[in-house]
Amino acid sequence: MEEIIMQALGEEGVENLVAAFYRRVKRDDVIGPMYPDDDWEGSEERLREFLLFRFAGNEDYIKKRGHPRLRMRHMPFGIGNRERDRWLELMGGAMVEIGLEGQARELLGGFFEQVASFMRNQPE
Repeated sequence: MEEIIMQALGEEGVENLVAAFYRRVKRDDVIGPMYPDDDWEGSEERLREFLLFRFAGNEDYIKKRGHPRLRMRHMPFGIGNRERDRWLELMGGAMVEIGLEGQARELLGGFFEQVASFMRNQPE
């Protein structure tokens, strides 16, 4: 899976994906308010480095932040089905914008669905 995704994206593609995603988040009324206005660049950097760690084995994320502990790091934010679905919608739009297609799109989309569902911490 990792090899297919990185062959399709490369590091530059990951950067473009994350940038396209955050352009959407900044304008979004559902998940945009969860992000601190003074740390958009930090949020973008953390997601970019996490994805490069997960799919390319780049250790920058681990060196700076340690184990990802994604669920714990997201606990301060109320994440239910609505927020998960919007996150996936915005990331899906970002994948379309950068032209990610085929098996890489399916694999990455499945990964994002799994992670976004795991982040839910609010009863529906």
